[in-house]
Amino acid sequence: MSEKIIINDVGPRDGLQNQAKVLTPAQRLQIIESLLAAGAKHIEVGAFVSPKAVPAMAGTDQVVAGLPKGDYEFSALIPNLRGYELAKAAGVNTVGLVVASSETMNLKNIKMTTAQAMAVCSDVLALSKTEGIRSQVYLATAWECPFEGVIDTQQVVDLVGEILAAGASEVVLADTIGAASPAGVKHLLQAIESVHGTQAISCHFHDTRGMGVANVYAAVEQGIRKFDASIGGLGGCPFAPGATGNVATEDVAVMLEQMGFDTGLNFRGLLAAIDLVSELTGNCDGGHSSRWIRRQVEMDRM
Repeated sequence: MSEKIIINDVGPRDGLQNQAKVLTPAQRLQIIESLLAAGAKHIEVGAFVSPKAVPAMAGTDQVVAGLPKGDYEFSALIPNLRGYELAKAAGVNTVGLVVASSETMNLKNIKMTTAQAMAVCSDVLALSKTEGIRSQVYLATAWECPFEGVIDTQQVVDLVGEILAAGASEVVLADTIGAASPAGVKHLLQAIESVHGTQAISCHFHDTRGMGVANVYAAVEQGIRKFDASIGGLGGCPFAPGATGNVATEDVAVMLEQMGFDTGLNFRGLLAAIDLVSELTGNCDGGHSSRWIRRQVEMDRM
């Protein structure tokens, strides 16, 4: 039996929040349903944030209400305790918070110092642990910050320790601006492994410099078995002009399946999901592998 690797599709949240066209909750649910049909069991379905600040995430409670029951991990991003309460009331089983490894990024993005952001994070983690809701913390700018440049490795290692000690189920190392390299990925993961292990670590890569899949490969070689990706490579970063979005779910799946891992995803379903996202957003060409997948499907090889 092939070893499993989890792909958490963040398209319905991270992928959509930067799109010019705002989709309705019903349309967002359509995308989630297409991902489920493709075999996805881990999906970031939305965010409980101010609809004025992020109009694309308005109505996430309606999206959650339409989700099927079953063995799925449906996560939602939250900024604070208020967001946590909204997510819990809606019935989300996993919440995600964000803390940047860069002081400047925290100040510009959430108007808090890193210490203040960690305090808010710790309060939510303590409550979620007590109430049995799974939690993951995104450690943003884990490799490089658009304001501070390359991040000191020890700084990241220390923050990972703080987050785990506060009760997080998982720490997601996020290459927020797509600046990481395979060598940098290996270096950071080895440093974390030597102190904290990597059982509770997953990775979130962007494809800004075309190294998203290469970085996934480097992380797999270091033992990571869970990755964020976005259907069709949808997404972007407001701090990285010209960023091409998250690493595409289909690109990660093609590579991992050809390496002998089991992602649980089927390519016909992924292709249908790409087409739906393209139709709804008008802005999704698919990942590097999508044309190859389409040819294989047309020739009935998948």
